Amino acid sequence: MSNRLKYFLKRPLQIPIVLICKLPYFGFIRKTGDYQGRVNFEFWFKQKVLNLGGNREAYWPVSSASKVYDVENILVGIDAYPGIMKGCYIQGKGGITIGDYTQIAPNVAIISANHDYYDTRKHIPSPVFIGKYCWIGVGAKIMPGVILGDWTIVAAGAVVTKSFPEGFCLVGGVPAKIIRQLEKDKCVHYKLNTDYNGYIRSDRFQDYRKKYLNI
Repeated sequence: MSNRLKYFLKRPLQIPIVLICKLPYFGFIRKTGDYQGRVNFEFWFKQKVLNLGGNREAYWPVSSASKVYDVENILVGIDAYPGIMKGCYIQGKGGITIGDYTQIAPNVAIISANHDYYDTRKHIPSPVFIGKYCWIGVGAKIMPGVILGDWTIVAAGAVVTKSFPEGFCLVGGVPAKIIRQLEKDKCVHYKLNTDYNGYIRSDRFQDYRKKYLNI
């Protein structure tokens, strides 16, 4: 008896899971092994079936320890999963766009609408745009109306209250300011083998976007 067969016999649930993951729908499990935000069947099951954390409506992987609101106003790129790490708060009321290959650490807040000063029952929408290849450090907060260009790195704990649309910089502090400029010629424009916007294959994503998203 092979070692692989012995492994499955000791873990009988692994057999149906392996078979299920071969279905076309689960291509995101099989084909995103090189993604920084890769997921497995257990992660998907907890989110989409058990609805742990209440993030079932999100079309991308979200941890049960994070919270995403107004999913229909959030556009995520390839390998860009706001809330896949624990403790994130993503509020899409005013609209959030996140570019390809942008990485978001734990405990990050992205807020796209604020309360009206004179009537806190009302929200004032102010879209947030985060470019490609950005890196949002642990505990950072991106406030309404902020635009971050490609390759903007936000230091841990920073509170970003103004835009850095030109990108290629490291920002940090409260409020955030530019700490250093990045050398553009050293920035690697990589592309992964298979394109998925969250759980959706990218060549099918535009149809999904037209049908379900407002952004």
